[in-house]
Amino acid sequence: MTRTYWRGIHLGLGHDTEVDRLIGELPTLADMGLNILMPEVNYQFAYESHPELRGTDPITRAGAARLVAACRAHGVRLIPQFQCLGHQSWSKTTFPLLQAYPEFDETPGQFPDNEGIYCRSWCPQHPDVNPIIFELFDELLDAFGADALHVGLDEVFLIGSEHCPRCKGHSTAELFARAVNDYHRHLVGKRHVEMLMWGDRLLDGVATGYGLWEASENGTDAAIDMIPKDIILCDWHYEIMDAYPSIAIFLEKGFPTLPGGWKDETATKLLLAEALRHQDDPNMLGYLCTTWGRVRPGDLASFPPIRIAMEALT
Repeated sequence: MTRTYWRGIHLGLGHDTEVDRLIGELPTLADMGLNILMPEVNYQFAYESHPELRGTDPITRAGAARLVAACRAHGVRLIPQFQCLGHQSWSKTTFPLLQAYPEFDETPGQFPDNEGIYCRSWCPQHPDVNPIIFELFDELLDAFGADALHVGLDEVFLIGSEHCPRCKGHSTAELFARAVNDYHRHLVGKRHVEMLMWGDRLLDGVATGYGLWEASENGTDAAIDMIPKDIILCDWHYEIMDAYPSIAIFLEKGFPTLPGGWKDETATKLLLAEALRHQDDPNMLGYLCTTWGRVRPGDLASFPPIRIAMEALT
């Protein structure tokens, strides 16, 4: 029996014009082998439950419906992403949730203009956060006709902060696991869909040699043994390395694992080779091509790392 790998593309998607460019390119991408599409939408959707959290010129329900129809016509599974916990700011811009509800901030009143931090986080223990976030989850699942949601969770550096009255002094692993388990209960338990997340905070940055970006050096890695094993872990690595031990770590722990690379062609080939060394494990799902602004809808099919990955897994 021939195995069908996940052949995915992750990209930022925030406006109907981008949606339509993506739809125009979808036939070519599907012919290349694309079968998973992960648009990171975040606040760039015309939310009805919380219009105060809409970004500028967001994707409309009509735009989402057009993308759903196109993906179904070409056999592509559509999995939207909403970035949770961390990445609630970029540079001097704080994103809509913490603008509208500054009391949710993990570091309230600290770091004016976001100076001295990478990205803001929301507090995983604030009692009013999840009810709002879950309504956004539900709208994305419904609008994108999705049977899975990617909840982000990468590069969370602000957690268990001394500035948070709820989290100060708490275990960062327990706080991180609490957030993961909260989202899992809503998505898998209530909505009966699959949950995906980035895997970096579940890895020990010292033991793996990955360091503090592609893994954790603030203690969240212990959460790997505190969360359900049906969560799909997207294992991103973008540089040329001698080894990528995280694939084996996640598989040995029993997690479905989706390795992912970015723009470097040699690194793409090396990560793909490591992934395929585990091809006998049914939990090694395939490969995810990330884009991170390097290439936009309309030009995806010509991006060399995408072509390399699609050819390797066909």
